[in-house]
Amino acid sequence: MPVETRSVDLNADLAEEVTDDAGLLAVVTSANVACGFHAGTPAIMRAVCAEAARRGVVVGAQVSYRDREHFGRMALDVAHDELRDQVAEQVALLSEIAAGEGTRVSYVKPHGALYHRVTDDAEQADAVLAGSGDLAVLGFPGSRLLALAEAAGRATYEEGFPDRGYADGRLIDRDRPGALLEDSEEIASQAVRLAPAVASLCVHGDSPGAVAHAHAVRRALEAASYRVAPFLD
Repeated sequence: MPVETRSVDLNADLAEEVTDDAGLLAVVTSANVACGFHAGTPAIMRAVCAEAARRGVVVGAQVSYRDREHFGRMALDVAHDELRDQVAEQVALLSEIAAGEGTRVSYVKPHGALYHRVTDDAEQADAVLAGSGDLAVLGFPGSRLLALAEAAGRATYEEGFPDRGYADGRLIDRDRPGALLEDSEEIASQAVRLAPAVASLCVHGDSPGAVAHAHAVRRALEAASYRVAPFLD
């Protein structure tokens, strides 16, 4: 009997001004595009969207707290309606740019501190959803964000992180030992372990060696009989 081919998406954070966008776009199938609040400029967003459209890479809005100083990785207390409006502003900007380059924003994914906050904080999660229209939602397994999105009838997709350390099913805080994996083969092995339980795997674009890591992950997934393809058309 023929072996069923399994599919998994490979995504990366792009347009962050410290990332080899072109190198990663040659490997990944979805692009989380920074929308200017933690990183990114309209010119960089435009270049990423243009190359993504050329390569058939799906574009998502990587929304963040307004915090360029700390790259969106500082926990902030932002009122629900203010955060809703900030998310809407980011999605609208990227949507306009994407349309101008022949593509569209297909999903939303929070970045950094906001990503971790909406894992447990229902109010902040609701603000992200309220500001992002009816976009599909990419997030951490078991998060409040995905639960609320699913309850609202939104398409939801879970992701894993091959280049991050886990403890008790959660990501290890970045300031703790073991939080970041740096060996490409170790990262690739973890990708294969995570793949059966998620729709997408994320390689952090700002990590040293990100492009090499992405290539290693893709090779390992394909060797394990996965078809690397977008989780959305």
